[in-house]
Amino acid sequence: MQIAILLYDRFTALDAVGPYEILAGLPDAEVVFTAARTGPVRADTGFLSLVADASLAEVTSPDILLVPGGPGQPTVMSDEALLDWIRRVDATTTWTTSVCSGSLILAGAGLLKGRRATSHWLALDRLPEHGAVPSTDRTVIDGKYATAAGVSAGIDLALLLAGRIAGDQVAQAIQLMTEYAPEPPYGAGSPATAPAHLVAAMRARSAEFLGA
Repeated sequence: MQIAILLYDRFTALDAVGPYEILAGLPDAEVVFTAARTGPVRADTGFLSLVADASLAEVTSPDILLVPGGPGQPTVMSDEALLDWIRRVDATTTWTTSVCSGSLILAGAGLLKGRRATSHWLALDRLPEHGAVPSTDRTVIDGKYATAAGVSAGIDLALLLAGRIAGDQVAQAIQLMTEYAPEPPYGAGSPATAPAHLVAAMRARSAEFLGA
């Protein structure tokens, strides 16, 4: 089972690495990081790179495609060659997935028309521009399309997929091995629970966070 994780300049690292840690634990999983060209791809902070071991041309029929979000997402959405690749591999995937604003990339490729999808809370209102139906749920599955809300939600989505693919016991074993049992020290993990002034400040700076 080949799992392709797309990399592009200024992706958000946890969007890719969180699901990787979960999905790599599936039986017979082969995870490949792919980008337009092989080599290191810089994440959004500028401090970290992941290595693409395969070019897009070398990844033709993955079973699972995962598209992370990040400030580089608007550039990706104007890259027709990359969008064409997403459409081609989607034709044969079992699951096409995204984390955070990666759902905008899937929507921009025309894959989410009429489908429910989630995204980072700052990006949700952009989904209808591409025909998708926005949801505030942390994870959304609509057909073979699975989307996660912002950043850390990719771990939840990957566990959900692990259960669908390999069964509850395998997914629970992966969860236990990664000791994924979040107990955050603050309750500011969503706009519904965060202080209103913080939500307002981040909305005002949404272009900075999303790269738009």
